[in-house]
Amino acid sequence: MRRLTFLLRPSWVILAAVVAVFAYLCFTVLAPWQLGKNTSTSHRNQLIADSVRADPIDITTVLDSSSADDAHTEWRKVTASGAFQPDSTVLVRLRHLDGAPGYSVLATFRLDDGRLLLIDRGLVAAVDGSRPPPIPDPPAGPQRLEARVRMSEGITPGKDPSIQDGYRQVYSIDTTQEAAVLQQPLTPIPTGERGGYLQLDDNQPGAFKPTPLPQLDAGPYLSYGLQWLAFGIMAPLGLGYFVYAEIRERRREKTSTATEPVAASPPPDTTSPETPTAASAPAKPTTEARLADRYGRGRD
Repeated sequence: MRRLTFLLRPSWVILAAVVAVFAYLCFTVLAPWQLGKNTSTSHRNQLIADSVRADPIDITTVLDSSSADDAHTEWRKVTASGAFQPDSTVLVRLRHLDGAPGYSVLATFRLDDGRLLLIDRGLVAAVDGSRPPPIPDPPAGPQRLEARVRMSEGITPGKDPSIQDGYRQVYSIDTTQEAAVLQQPLTPIPTGERGGYLQLDDNQPGAFKPTPLPQLDAGPYLSYGLQWLAFGIMAPLGLGYFVYAEIRERRREKTSTATEPVAASPPPDTTSPETPTAASAPAKPTTEARLADRYGRGRD
């Protein structure tokens, strides 16, 4: 266990904590977020595809159905019989038409049974990109409309309704907000989460350019979710690899230290002055030299 004590150092503890938090977020927040968006988008696309193939039903059937609060209500194709209400135009700001600034045009429609519904008549282009064009009133008299049920968008915080260029203007399509702006008792269409409204189909009485349906594409959410799951798995594996590499390096250093040879003592210095060498020692006289010295040979 002593080999793992280095993991108690602050740097390793911090690294392990960061990896643990990252992996936890991948599995509990990031991956479910993307996978959830993929599920909801696929569900929406299926509802749109089903509504395109299905025959329209009367809106009163949706309003009176005991199961009308199901989220499957959105995108359902319906018919409505009644009449547009005068002086009920409301413009929705910050919309786009063919890539240019525009407005959504809202109005109210009274059904034959007396209930009031919010109608999205479609899109109009802004004049000079900043102000609405003249908006003609919807046709008067009895009408029969074909539309789709849409869910209210909710209220944009900090962006209150206003009156500009002679029109009541809002920043989102919300049945509750428009009821307060128009001071009319609008009936929200049950759509599961929020009260809904009707979006006119093309070539309907009083319709402008219809708001396009979303693309029936699930998008990249599934691949993003799988990527976050992969990251959550790879992060602990990467930490484990670094721990293994550190242990291996420490073992290698310990082994190299244990097998390192002891340095041998240096050989004696044979050239020191105290140790005479053959060159520095006096040469012994030869026998001939000794005899010559004894008998006087070679002397003058």
